[in-house]
Amino acid sequence: MCPQYEDFHRTVLMLGDIALYAERPGADLDFIDAISPALAASLPEPLPGMFPPGYDFNDGPDYPHQGH
Repeated sequence: MCPQYEDFHRTVLMLGDIALYAERPGADLDFIDAISPALAASLPEPLPGMFPPGYDFNDGPDYPHQGH
């Protein structure tokens, strides 16, 4: 597996691990609040072929905080 794929997969796995950890009794919520955004921000650009050609990341449902 090429380094770009390895980095992406490792980061996604860590995000999954921290999500599971957050559900455990006694989880350190301050740690989760500090680490989760930084980990998500470290994700590289989506890998080629992950999304169909022409996929628009900005197209989708309006979320409550986005009111138009």
